[in-house]
Formats: sequence, C-alpha cells, structure tokens
Amino acid sequence: MSKKDLGLLILILVVGAVVAIINPRFLLPINLANTSNLIGLFGILSIGQAFVIITGGIELSVGSVVALLGTLFIDFIAVRDMEWPLAFVLIIVLGAIIGLAHGWLITRLKLQPFVVTLCGLLIYRGVARFYTGDGTAGFAFGQNFPELEFLTAGRSYGVPNSFIALIVIAIVMWVVLHRSVFGRYLYAIGKNEEAAKYSGIRTGRVVMAAYVICGVLTALSAIYFAMYTRSISPASHGQFYELYAIAAAVLGGFSLRGGEGSLIGVLLGTVLLQELQNLVNLLGIPSSLNFAVMGGVILIGVLVDQQWGVFRARRLMLDATRKGAAGAPAE
Repeated sequence: MSKKDLGLLILILVVGAVVAIINPRFLLPINLANTSNLIGLFGILSIGQAFVIITGGIELSVGSVVALLGTLFIDFIAVRDMEWPLAFVLIIVLGAIIGLAHGWLITRLKLQPFVVTLCGLLIYRGVARFYTGDGTAGFAFGQNFPELEFLTAGRSYGVPNSFIALIVIAIVMWVVLHRSVFGRYLYAIGKNEEAAKYSGIRTGRVVMAAYVICGVLTALSAIYFAMYTRSISPASHGQFYELYAIAAAVLGGFSLRGGEGSLIGVLLGTVLLQELQNLVNLLGIPSSLNFAVMGGVILIGVLVDQQWGVFRARRLMLDATRKGAAGAPAE
C-alpha cells in the first residue's frame, strides 16, 4: 500500500469515527450493509473508469451506458422472456462492443476521448429513451428471478453479494494492473504514449483493450444497478454516475494526465465517496447538496494531485542537485 493509499485509509477511518460520534446510526448493521452494497455497485464502475484514466483518457458515457444496458436487460428478461443467463452474457457482449467502438474511434480515427465519450453520453441515453418511448422499464407485479436476485441483490452471511463481487473483480484487476505485462503497458502509455510506441508497445491495441475492459465492467454494473432499482427511467437512471467513477479514481490517486494510480486507491476512493454520501444523509443535509459535495471532492482531489506532482518534482530536483554537489571534485 502506497503512502497515498495509507493517507486515504486514515482519512476514511477519521471521517467514519466523526460520523459515528455525531450520529450512532452510522454503525447500525443495516446502514453498513446498505453502504457496502452501494460501494459494490459504484466500485465496479470505478475500476472500469480507472483503466481508461490510467492511459490518459476518460470515459464520460458510463452513466448513459448503465441506463441503456440496464433498460435492455430488464426488457430481455421481463418482457421478451429471455433466459437470464443468456441476457446476462448478451449485455456483457454489448458492453464490450461499446468499449471497442470507443477505443477504435480514439486510436484509429485519432478522435479525442472527451469528444467520443461525450457523444456516447448523449447517444446512448437518447437511444434508451427512444427504446422505452420515454417511459419506464421494470418488472411486472410478482415477477421474480430468485437465482439472479440472490447473485445481484442478495446477501451471503449478511454481506451484500455486490460487495463480494467487487472484491473478486478487484483482486483480478489488481493482478492485471500491477502484476502483468499489459498493466505495465498501460502505465507506460499514460506516462508517455510516444515513448511507449517507439519502445515497441502496440499502443493502439492496449488503449482499445482498456476501453473494452471499461465497457465490460460498466455492463456488469448496469445489471447490478438494474436489479437493485428494479425499475429504470432512462431519462434519469445512471445520471452523473460517470462523475462518481471519475471522483473515486481521482481520490484513489489516479492522475487525469495518466500513468499513475493503484487499484487499492480506487476502492478506497469509492469507500470515501459513499461514506460522504452517508454523512450527508445521516446529518440531515439537503440531498440537493450531494452534487456540490461531489464537485468539491473532485476539485480537492485534482488540487492534491497537482500539488503532489509539484512537490515530487522539486524533491527529485533537489536530490539530483545534492548528488551532483557531492560527486563534484573538490578544488
């Protein structure tokens, strides 16, 4: 665990202790379980976003993708009577195709990630609203899918299965990011894409793979959110979820310039965001201030990242100067 991650963990514990002192309901099992469930839902989304950010890109369409794929998933199993395992696989494949399309536009046609994903944000939500006739997608009264509901919205020994799924995915993605050649390529591209290209890395394919991973995890998250809410209004479902994911990554130490960050940091960033949301609810702060809190958190995270970079650069320069002075021959 890096110093950044350790500092974030201490901050989480301090904030949690303060909230628990102010309002003891914070430590109630039901509140902890609900918070863990939300951490699982948003954590999966944030890990996908982190893989894109580390390449120096950004994915602004995840909220709209959650709305579109969630709508399609409910429609497939509740209206069209498709077997849920088949619908599950189909949604994951659609998420991969969306990620592949974004990666292709960015790497082959050299479009800016901001432009591509901003267009996706508008297109996917518009398609979702058209698909439902600007209505709502949901389950009929008494319509149940016991196995699916247990896997997505159930609990094992009191722990939400969404949180368990997050831990499993995080372990796999940690190995991919920190213990594989592919992960090293991601860091190299984020640091300097041109240098990575000249060193023999197929940067286009690696960046495309990062967007595919993001698309797959977003699709998985869309299924979890759909089963959590059980009803989706495409006009509002998933709105601003991309900000939650970006904020979690930035808080976790991922630089928006790319090339920095750890998976543990993303998880801790997600925990802190949900802890702050819980703080807003328990202290009776108007929910209308939620996005103000989110904006403030992102701003603070970016400022800390920028100042930390300046501090590190100065420290490295000072160390180099000292070594140079120590190695210079005395006259």
